[in-house]
Amino acid sequence: MRDFLPIILLGLAGFLIGGVYATWKTARGLSILLGVAAVLAVAGGTGWLIWG
Repeated sequence: MRDFLPIILLGLAGFLIGGVYATWKTARGLSILLGVAAVLAVAGGTGWLIWG
């Protein structure tokens, strides 16, 4: 499972970025929250790949 976690985090980030795109015009607050979560998922996945 440890080897798949960065891939899962990066996939989750892609899913969240899609949510940002879909909700930007209707619910900006939610889309900003999703964007922050996407950035955290990308940072976590990338950091795990580099230092893990």
